Amino acid sequence: MSANKNNQVIELPLSLSVRDLSEKLGTNPIEIIKTLMQNGVMANINQLIDYETAEIVAVELGFNVELEKIEQLQADENEIPLWRRMIATEDDANLQKRPPVVTILGHVDHGKTSLLDAIRETSVQEGEVGGITQHISAYQVTHNEKVITFLDTPGHAAFTAMRSRGAQGADVVILVVAADDGVMPQTKEALAHARAAQVPIIVALNKIDKQNANPEFVKQQLAEVGLIPDEWDGDTMVIPVSATQKIGLNDLLEAVSLVADDTEILANPNGKVLGTVIEAEKDSHKGIVATILVQNGTLRKSDILIAGNGFGNIRAMFDYRGNPIDEAPPSTPISVMGLNKVPSAGDIFHTVGSAKEARTIIAERIEKEKSTIVAAHAGLTLESMFDQYQAGEVRELRLIVKADVQGSLEPIISSLEDISANDKEGTIKVKVLHSGTGNITENDVSLAVASRAIIMGFNVDTDNAANIQADRKKIDIRKYNIIYRLIEDVEKALKGMLEPEEREVVTGQAEVRAVFRIRKIGNIAGCRVLKGEIRRNGSIRVIRAGKEIHKDEIISLKHEIEDVKEVREGFECGIGVKGFTEFKAGDVLECFVKEMFKPV
Repeated sequence: MSANKNNQVIELPLSLSVRDLSEKLGTNPIEIIKTLMQNGVMANINQLIDYETAEIVAVELGFNVELEKIEQLQADENEIPLWRRMIATEDDANLQKRPPVVTILGHVDHGKTSLLDAIRETSVQEGEVGGITQHISAYQVTHNEKVITFLDTPGHAAFTAMRSRGAQGADVVILVVAADDGVMPQTKEALAHARAAQVPIIVALNKIDKQNANPEFVKQQLAEVGLIPDEWDGDTMVIPVSATQKIGLNDLLEAVSLVADDTEILANPNGKVLGTVIEAEKDSHKGIVATILVQNGTLRKSDILIAGNGFGNIRAMFDYRGNPIDEAPPSTPISVMGLNKVPSAGDIFHTVGSAKEARTIIAERIEKEKSTIVAAHAGLTLESMFDQYQAGEVRELRLIVKADVQGSLEPIISSLEDISANDKEGTIKVKVLHSGTGNITENDVSLAVASRAIIMGFNVDTDNAANIQADRKKIDIRKYNIIYRLIEDVEKALKGMLEPEEREVVTGQAEVRAVFRIRKIGNIAGCRVLKGEIRRNGSIRVIRAGKEIHKDEIISLKHEIEDVKEVREGFECGIGVKGFTEFKAGDVLECFVKEMFKPV
């Protein structure tokens, strides 16, 4: 068994398949299975394993492991970002071209950071002492006397988080693909997020200096996912680059300039001041420092700024080099000091005339959040889709499709894309935003949240973390084992004919802390409710090591010695489950009820 000599740090999710783990570790799946067997775990290539098990395997192979960070996404109801809608209210005569804002996305280890650093370094003027000495989240370069703004985001999850809050900070996406590795699963996910944002895509074919680089093969892979190179009569610019050798960087910047010239990237420098928060933190010496991107108007020192649920008088402004400035026109990334609360990445900011006006707006905003917290972001369902279309709320049925194997996926996608329905408002069509093989993951749910999509699964399971987020975000996940039923349900939805169906709705989760023997009943699980509530009229799903091992009705629910109808989060209780007594400490008991979902 060969250990990784570099002790590379790798992030792993709460659960993943053996196949996915082998891809993340760059190891043959057989080696993963052997390591699992040596640790007493029998698993096949498609079997899900939990984080702790995957960590043991990864450490034995020489990796340092961290738990993958989970992005908390908030969906925005409107397709057009808030700042774009506000700019649309500006008089066309006052709109001027502004510098394009570029975000770089792609698969891990394909060279996103190296490419950003190379572009940044080549733009530092000769003689500038020290050059760029620290990481910054946004910067500007000048190419042929044209300014380009780059946003350095941690990845497509953060990009989607911004877009799902109505931000959509990027005008152009550069998708980095390694010439020696090709299109990978995360490449496809990044592509799906970029397409959902409806922004132009340029491919940076990186690492062309590697001996094993195969650009033509990678171009074929790109064509297969819909990115047909312009040299093949397609509409995607594929620019060969090497971040380490500084090859092709000018060509890449020229491609950005060409795309920007063909796109209406406009703003009114004298209009309403608004933009997007890129990141923010509380500094022990400086107070709250926010990095923001001005997208309309010109922000000036001493302006009163509202961002998220905070506001403040701007005490100081700095450009991306750290130089103090007094004003910032559109497409300018800056750091500001003076806010009274730390805003979130993706929050929209704007200016107001007085502190009193700011307090009034924030008070109204907080009250609105309280009153809509339950109903906000209620997901689109197949049952409600046609009515929402007729009400003008949606224009197409967006789907994320996951299947067990490629052989199943291809006919499903082909059949779905041929479906459409007509009514007096026009034609409504199916749009598959993203498809792939393997279980439904949290990343699939994140994309569904940001894009108001429905997830369709064929012969696949849903990861536990994905289930939790889908329940919290009200995302509709449909699973099938017969292809024609999947197609039939979509057709019925488009025609407004889908019948109500009975579905399981999770109400809460509890963890088994101890097991007690009760005469006439058997073993009872002594639990603490972790979230939601356990209901006496519900059923229980027993989950052990991330897998469901039993499901049936609740036959007993007690708090202390009293029979109760429900037990809420933070309280302890005793739970008896029909047909099951083999509880173990650490088991998760998921309570659910069955409800009929009817068309809205």
